[in-house]
Amino acid sequence: MIAYLNGRLHAIYEDSLVLDVNGVGYQVFCTQTTLHSIGGLGDTCALEIETQVRDDSITLYGFAERETMAWFRRVQKIQGVGARLALAILSTLNPHDLQLAIQAQDKAALTRAPGVGAKLAQRIMTELRDIKLEKFAPAAQSAMPVAGASTSKEADAISALVNLGYSASESLAAVRTAQSEGADAGDVGALVTGALKVISQ
Repeated sequence: MIAYLNGRLHAIYEDSLVLDVNGVGYQVFCTQTTLHSIGGLGDTCALEIETQVRDDSITLYGFAERETMAWFRRVQKIQGVGARLALAILSTLNPHDLQLAIQAQDKAALTRAPGVGAKLAQRIMTELRDIKLEKFAPAAQSAMPVAGASTSKEADAISALVNLGYSASESLAAVRTAQSEGADAGDVGALVTGALKVISQ
């Protein structure tokens, strides 16, 4: 089973690339983020590889970061999500934004991914809502409730920002950042003001 490849970029296509490893070309399907950041033809690159074997094919999926590969595997555990749809989701939302969307119950963010409708978005949010944000937000020590907020003040601040036109996931991230930068967690006004400053930066 192939788990890692290091070679020279031979070709880049719309949804995949060909990696030349010692004269052998491997076609590897990747997220759009990886395809746009991996480098140019002739450059050397390394990818973590997920190998999927079917009766009629062997398909390689490549990732520049292990966190993205972990989410690729995790999302496919949801009924109705295959490898190609998982790639589409992670091409639309990086792992950080995907986690925020799930914790904030931001269905609109998930349905931006091609092939994800409202029912599937709800299933993803329901089944993955207990995933922690510790890797990206160390201050979050436990899984948040469905609304994404850890306190009523935080929930009120997020609600206020949503009413101003910001998405739930964007609001959640901004409020958390504002708190980490010193905004009074017990003052809704301070949280909203701090969050707006974060969003405007």
